[in-house]
Amino acid sequence: MTTNIQAGATSEERALVDEQLFCSLSGRQISHDEAFWAPPLITAGQLIGTMLRTLVTAPANLGPILFDEQANVPYAAAMREQLAARRSAEQLKLLVLLLAVVALVAAPLLWVTMR
Repeated sequence: MTTNIQAGATSEERALVDEQLFCSLSGRQISHDEAFWAPPLITAGQLIGTMLRTLVTAPANLGPILFDEQANVPYAAAMREQLAARRSAEQLKLLVLLLAVVALVAAPLLWVTMR
């Protein structure tokens, strides 16, 4: 059984979903017809924290945590624009952080080689 509820889902799958769906972004209860399914929103802080904890406690699990497909969660259709904006903001934060780390590593190397 997949985590995505398709249009051709069985009545049993629909009954399970129709019981209680909550928007993962706003937390409000939504109906099956209003819900759209997408991967969960992961913030830059959550990603970095998870990576550091995993590196310290179980480094072998880092690959599956980073590269396995995430289970889809329900979102309200009205939250689609806000979800896209939040995802873009989190991607920008991560990009700036990565560029800062590269600059911190490259600056001393360039300084030493230019002497």
